[in-house]
Amino acid sequence: MLERVLPLIDRGWRILTTGMCFALFGLGGLLLRLVIFPVLQYLVRDPQQRVLWSRHLIRLAFRAFVEVMRLCGVIRYEITGLERLNRNGLLILANHPTLIDTVLLMAFVRHADCIVKGALWRNPFTRGPVQAAGYISNAQGPDLIDDCIRSIRSGSNLIIFPEGTRTPGDGQISLKRGAANVAVRGGCTITPVRIRCTPGTLGKGEKWWQVPATRAHFRLHIGEDLQPHHIIGNEQPHGADHPTLAARQLTTYLQQYFMKEN
Repeated sequence: MLERVLPLIDRGWRILTTGMCFALFGLGGLLLRLVIFPVLQYLVRDPQQRVLWSRHLIRLAFRAFVEVMRLCGVIRYEITGLERLNRNGLLILANHPTLIDTVLLMAFVRHADCIVKGALWRNPFTRGPVQAAGYISNAQGPDLIDDCIRSIRSGSNLIIFPEGTRTPGDGQISLKRGAANVAVRGGCTITPVRIRCTPGTLGKGEKWWQVPATRAHFRLHIGEDLQPHHIIGNEQPHGADHPTLAARQLTTYLQQYFMKEN
């Protein structure tokens, strides 16, 4: 009898604490927007320094949120290759199995920049932080790739999820070519991050209360840098002369890379 009851209690606790964590996330976004960032704007007059401070505060807030989820028993996580993120000017590409991948990754990346959906610029909980941090809007249109390259060259660590959305339930990864275009046209080295979550949770189409039977275990593996010109091959047309073909070839390689197990 006890063996059947304890898993139910555990799952009920994780449903409750997951809801509390998401409520905390929303309240934290409002606090940053209504209190922290207005004070920061008053204290730090230089716009570039203000952006750096905003990103630093967001990273600390995300790190705190991740630790709250861990302490509450909602998730576990382990990271390998974390030292590879202790640099500047990185193009970080990651797969996207769950809703909290962005938060989990940005909690450990200094000077992080990212591409933000237009809806987050209008959301009252997230609008303040994304504006203060100077994140890139995906509504930039044809200037989006140039903005990404400019961000990396300025020393920011740009995080991109090439899928553009969460991985479907069947686990089949399908990448868009935008991230590869940034790498090819900007001549950027790629720092890949493979994210695995077992058992799966907060996937595409899943509600927050649909928690798995056991605590979700996140594994983040930061791989060795990938050189686009090595992947495409020096004998193949690539770079400035044939960037479209090069981006297509690189996207195919990255899709296979992220499908591999750690």
